[in-house]
Amino acid sequence: MNVHMKIRRYNPEKDKMPWWGEYDIEVAGADRVLDALHEVKWHHDGSLTLRRSCAHGVCGSDAMRINGRNMLACKVLVQDFKGTIVVEPLLGFRVIKDLIVDFEPFFAQYRSVLPYLINDEQPPTEERLQSPAQRARFDDTTKCILCACCTTACPVFWSDTQYVGPAAIVQAHRFIFDSRDEGREERLEILNDKSGVWKCRTIFNCTEACPRGIEVTRAIGEIKQELLLRRY
Repeated sequence: MNVHMKIRRYNPEKDKMPWWGEYDIEVAGADRVLDALHEVKWHHDGSLTLRRSCAHGVCGSDAMRINGRNMLACKVLVQDFKGTIVVEPLLGFRVIKDLIVDFEPFFAQYRSVLPYLINDEQPPTEERLQSPAQRARFDDTTKCILCACCTTACPVFWSDTQYVGPAAIVQAHRFIFDSRDEGREERLEILNDKSGVWKCRTIFNCTEACPRGIEVTRAIGEIKQELLLRRY
């Protein structure tokens, strides 16, 4: 099938402003948008720059805006779109080149919530066991692949770069409710900051944008509830 692609381009070394590159390409209907981008780069304009890795929806590298919505280019088919396919970099981050943005602020917020197991007890001779119910308590938030689709879909994040963001909160949730972890209170205190969970306006953009189907807004709400229960 013939597809018209409109890609937001920007090379800070030579462009004063972003511009739109338009390409007419031929792909199979079952090809993914990532395949279409490869077709542009490999056969039409080798200067197009994008980030990708596994190409199977696991690494989160190829997150971008496609027809106005945050998606993984490797998970959506060309045939799912009618008319022009418009591709842009994620909002809210500095554009390094074309579809690649600077993720360092995103990962700084991720690191701020201590996204690792905290347990100072003597390591057991075997695994630290959990019941199925204990595991189920945080199972949903273990699915996060740090693609930033949720964070860059959030209007609060667009206007306040200090906001820790949905992705970091999801990572904190994964450990706060883990029965093996001892850093619960420390993480709750971090998220109780003015740039923490209380910045969330419950818009649900994050939940809609998540390519892994995580109930992001629900996870944020559960942490708010824990903070209120701790206080009262």
